[in-house]
Amino acid sequence: MPVKKFESTVSVLDAAKNRIKNLFNTGCKVYLSFSCGKDSLCMASITLDLILSGEINGAQLTVIFVDEEGLYKSMVDAALRWRKKFMAVGVPFIWLCLPLKQVSVLDRLASSESWITWEPGKEDSWIRQPPPFAVMQHPVLRYSGEMNYQTFCRRAFSDGMQMIGLRTSESLTRLQSVTNLDLTRVTPGGSFYPIYDWKDNDVWLYIKERKLEFPEIYIRLYEAGVQKRNLRLCAFFGDCGTQGLRWIAETDNELWQRIEKREPNAYLVLLYWDSEMFRRQSRKRRELESDGQKKDYRALCKDILFLNTDKYTIAPDTKAKLDGWRSLFIKTYGIAQEKHYKRMYEGLLYGDPKSRVLRILWTNIFIDYNSDKDKAVKR
Repeated sequence: MPVKKFESTVSVLDAAKNRIKNLFNTGCKVYLSFSCGKDSLCMASITLDLILSGEINGAQLTVIFVDEEGLYKSMVDAALRWRKKFMAVGVPFIWLCLPLKQVSVLDRLASSESWITWEPGKEDSWIRQPPPFAVMQHPVLRYSGEMNYQTFCRRAFSDGMQMIGLRTSESLTRLQSVTNLDLTRVTPGGSFYPIYDWKDNDVWLYIKERKLEFPEIYIRLYEAGVQKRNLRLCAFFGDCGTQGLRWIAETDNELWQRIEKREPNAYLVLLYWDSEMFRRQSRKRRELESDGQKKDYRALCKDILFLNTDKYTIAPDTKAKLDGWRSLFIKTYGIAQEKHYKRMYEGLLYGDPKSRVLRILWTNIFIDYNSDKDKAVKR
């Protein structure tokens, strides 16, 4: 659906404050989803300031932190600092260490959809030990690996609104998810995005002006070559974690040994971190691996989807959705560009567990096609 953007004289900071105050004014219970990332740091800081100034009622608030086990020390330290800050004003801070499903780019190489954080029976191989105050069991979670953390949070905290630091500038999928919401409606079990219209520069400017202490791993990832717009924190084995793993292997041998014990395929990051295996390819890698021939990604996608599907190793969750990929290929044939087929190829071979790539491709192909038509008309 088309998205309209409006200019406003209200700053994004004031707009976020007003949204949070309006949410609390409804009297509903609010769960702040905290992740230690830059976006949730900003949201937590704004919320805490409003509590301290008496503009919202802290008794309505509970902070939720889902500990994904494979976290950088600076992320854990950030969570401990903010736990102390919120508890100092009487706000509960629930630290969850539960056996939840997590997508792993490394597990997928062994045709396994996901790994399980804090998996019972594997305590000896846990990357780190949970804090003594952590919640290790929950009645909503009946057995290990039953659901991922998003599903768990929707079910466990359905008696209130979840406040999440999602921003639409990060992806078209996020823009669509916010566009389809009625942001003025408050319903138990719903989600609320107070900083949805913030850009990267807004986030970093707020952090700088408030002198917020952020996880050191951001600096290390930037030094490792991650562009500022791609600086996102996730668990070690998530699709944005490979650069961080490489840094750990170079700087923290003890932690790296624990990571390898937990995930035997972790060594692949050191060999292929800059290759198509992890959806990136450095110039040097391209030069070394070039055979002088350019890949025909449309032909490759056709081969995977229709001609020789069994010849390729496709992750089970992606294989179960091949009809959706075939439909995309057929219905966009003639308007999709080479860059779209390249993304399609990567999604098919390297996995798309939440169908994000598939959804984004449907949108991007038609956006690019219509944009090209508009440019042609103007000429």
